[in-house]
Amino acid sequence: MYKPHQYGSVILPFTILRRLDCILEPTRDEVAALAGKFSDGALDVQVKRKTGLSFYNTSPFTFANLMEDPEGLRANLMDYITGFSANIDVFERFKFENELATLDEKNRLYLVTSQFAGVDLHPDAVSNAEMGDLFEHLIFKFAEASNEEAGEHYTPRDAIRLMVDLLFAEDNKALLEPGTVRTIYDPTAGTGGMLSVAEEWLIERNPDARLRLYGQEINDQSYAICKSDMIAKGQDVGNIKLGDTLADDLFFDRTFDFCMSNPPYGVDWKASQETVKKEALGQNSRFSHGLPSIGDGQMLFLSHLASKMRPAHDGGGRAGIVLNGSPLFNGAAESGPSQIRQWLLESDLVEAIVALPSNMFFNTGIATYIWLLDNTKRAERKGKVQLIDATTFWTKMRKSLGAKSREIDADARDRILALYDKFDEADPDFSKVFTANDFAYWTITVERPLLTETGKVSTDRSGKPKPDPKKRDTENIPFTYDGNTDGAMAKTATIKSYFETEVLPHVPDAWIDEKKTKVGYEIPFTRHFYKYLPPRPLAEIDADLEKQVAKIMELLHEVEG
Repeated sequence: MYKPHQYGSVILPFTILRRLDCILEPTRDEVAALAGKFSDGALDVQVKRKTGLSFYNTSPFTFANLMEDPEGLRANLMDYITGFSANIDVFERFKFENELATLDEKNRLYLVTSQFAGVDLHPDAVSNAEMGDLFEHLIFKFAEASNEEAGEHYTPRDAIRLMVDLLFAEDNKALLEPGTVRTIYDPTAGTGGMLSVAEEWLIERNPDARLRLYGQEINDQSYAICKSDMIAKGQDVGNIKLGDTLADDLFFDRTFDFCMSNPPYGVDWKASQETVKKEALGQNSRFSHGLPSIGDGQMLFLSHLASKMRPAHDGGGRAGIVLNGSPLFNGAAESGPSQIRQWLLESDLVEAIVALPSNMFFNTGIATYIWLLDNTKRAERKGKVQLIDATTFWTKMRKSLGAKSREIDADARDRILALYDKFDEADPDFSKVFTANDFAYWTITVERPLLTETGKVSTDRSGKPKPDPKKRDTENIPFTYDGNTDGAMAKTATIKSYFETEVLPHVPDAWIDEKKTKVGYEIPFTRHFYKYLPPRPLAEIDADLEKQVAKIMELLHEVEG
């Protein structure tokens, strides 16, 4: 009755239900007594005060006594689910009532429920970290079975651990102080993997610390899993919200100490475009600095994260986001993507970009990068951007998971962190430091005269030569051309030097249409770490070819023989 790719719609909510059942078991009698005296908001307060839990269930049913009435199991399960406090909305997001009806109709409900009743999912038996791994495994298996893109739901733990290490690197000492409290936010929370790993990182190093987790997720099922996991961790259930982050920032009035995201790559934002374009018109809004093409919303999330960092005057914030290669260089000068890069770089918000190995993610083998943003850089990093090439820092997995065949182990993370901490070019094969001007350029429009049929220059009424559209060309001039260290301030002299040196010797009748000059920004990561490999000697290639020809001839002789 269920195909393999449909198992998740039953197994996931049952797993969550059993997890919550185990957590609530020790305090069930106490909550029942409180429910006899209080209701609604007052009951919420009393349960929190007496048990420390932010959720509860007032139904008389548990997995144990549900099994005592096979005939009434479906109705009793529904009574149990509706007995949860109002902040537990995850089962309606799973459309669990429909699944219970189907299971009951096919005489499978008692069998499935009894199997889960026999599994101990109390945090003492299955830790929060293990529960996160379990969710991750289940989601991947069901996504794989339905040929769905698993990477849309969660990010591999090794990639998250690296991002968390980098994100917390600048606040490391303060995070280890007793009683420290920080906030972290993920606008594309998925099943909550990033938030969970961040919390695990901090608690491992400082059990007295408190990391308050916030997230927003658009997918109902992923939201349900994320929220359930956060509830089990004792987090404030109201901090996980369902909705489209681009169209409706449900934390519009908040900023955070840390932000992190792995947004979808190459996914259009058509559904959000009306709201996004309207917001972009507002000065200093999330999207007022530029808009990417409608076909890829990655840079909208990049802009969004930059706006969600705690302001510098309030202590500052840091953000980490995983993107593919296109946000580094897509879009010509003064296009939306270029304008976003210009704003981030000129505002000195980009601290570092780390190139990850390929085949790191479940749904793609393409190149990916971690961008680190910081609005309160330490003194030596101000005005600087560090690029780290970690594309070779990987180990092969024993078994591939989708497109993921490589992982970044603890040693690789330590190497990357060491390069980040050194913040120098002592190892230029892997780490380089730049300024914003190193990524800036002017695009000039080079015109040449339009000739008549008799070969004379065609002029306008003022006697100036008319440009020939067919001969029109553009040139990109780096801000740093000819050793310029003054950036935009030396625009005129730098462009003049370039034009006289690189253009006029080849086309002496050319001129620049200065009205069309534009400013652009791109980060040509691969070019900065390019290593020239000389071709093999011809003699060596000939020798290899002769060997292959000899093998082929030998095989032909065997066939003929």
